[in-house]
Amino acid sequence: MQTIAVNGMHCQNCSNSVKEALTKQGASNVRVDLEKKCVSWEGNISKEQAKDIIDGQGFDAVL
Repeated sequence: MQTIAVNGMHCQNCSNSVKEALTKQGASNVRVDLEKKCVSWEGNISKEQAKDIIDGQGFDAVL
């Protein structure tokens, strides 16, 4: 499982948009931790790809 820090997520809607975007790109078991401000996933998506996907949703993923 890979994990990346994400700034700017505040609520369940934020969590859902990140989960949906990563899942559409092939990630599985996507987990968003709003308290720790991070996202974890499994699959063939690199951290760099995940950053691009998450940033595209309006958040700030940090490698």
